[in-house]
Formats: sequence, C-alpha cells, structure tokens
Amino acid sequence: MILPDGYSDVPAGKIAAVVTHLEMTERPARESAPSGPWTLRHVDRPDLAWYRGLLKRVGEEWLWASRIRMADDKLASIIEAPQVEIHALVHEDREEGLLEFDFREAGNCEIVFFGVTAKLVGTGAAHWLMQHALQLSWSRPITRLWLHTCTLDHPAALPFYQRAGFRPFRRQVEVEDDPRLDGTAPRGVAKHVPVID
Repeated sequence: MILPDGYSDVPAGKIAAVVTHLEMTERPARESAPSGPWTLRHVDRPDLAWYRGLLKRVGEEWLWASRIRMADDKLASIIEAPQVEIHALVHEDREEGLLEFDFREAGNCEIVFFGVTAKLVGTGAAHWLMQHALQLSWSRPITRLWLHTCTLDHPAALPFYQRAGFRPFRRQVEVEDDPRLDGTAPRGVAKHVPVID
C-alpha cells in the first residue's frame, strides 16, 4: 500500500516510524584493528531469558519490542538457527552490547540487531563493535551486508551507519502497537516518542 502525500493519521495506541534500509555491496577498506576495553563473545544457542534481557538493556529506550513479544518457540527457531550468529560486547565482565547476524539468505548478511547499552553510548564502543561486525561478516562468502534503522532509534544511528560505509536503498513506514501500553516496555521509556492511548 502506498501512503498518500501529506499527513496520515496514526491510531491511538500505535507508534509509527520511518524505516531506512542500508547496504554495502563490497568489503570496505580494512581499518586497523580497533582497541578498547571491550571483548566480543560469540554466544552459541543463547538462552531466551538471557537474550531478551540483553535486548531490553540495549534497545528498550528505542522501543525494540518485536523479539520481546515473540513466542518462545518462534524466537528459539530464529536465534538457534545455524546461520544466525549472536555476539555480545563485554565490558567489565558484563554484556553491554548486542550484535546479531543472519546469514540465512545465500550471499547476504543482515545485521539484525546492533547496539550498546546507554552506559557505553559515546565511549567508542559502538565504533569498536561495528569494526568487528564488518570484519566478521565480510570474512564469509557474501556479496551484500545490510541492516535497517528507524526514526525511533538513537538519532545518531543513521549517520553512524552511513559513516561506516552503508548506503540507503529503501524507505518504509512501519506502524505497530505501542509496547508501553501492553507492558512489553515500561511506560516511561522512549520519551522522544509520546504515548498516545
């Protein structure tokens, strides 16, 4: 469905975001290995409670709710798939960042989730994590790496991805139930998106 030009009402209880899809179709020039007080841990067959807990800590402020609401069996079938990789950025013995790859489509890699907790925003941890993401993904036989961000995310997300070498190729509007109204997320998060119930 194509939205008409101009304003379109978003029903009460819903949130709307403009989603930008970005891609890179060739391996970027390799930067020197980034340094920092972080490590990256591959998490094989992650426990659902652990996964959702880290996802909340990284993305709750940005209303990342789809995997929180998802039925356990469906979530397990995704994150336990052999071509899906979950990595945690570790700082001071605690997971403070999430990196999830999906290699299920031949020749492609989607960065499904990428982010660090509020504690690490502005410390260089996201740049460090992105450099590792680029190295890990392009070490596989892919011809395309892609991801998406939206207007609910941190305002620096889109320019950050573009600086990393991703180019926008598609824009969509996403409308979904506000997760703060059904208890999926606390009502006080994401103050940049007013609750309308």
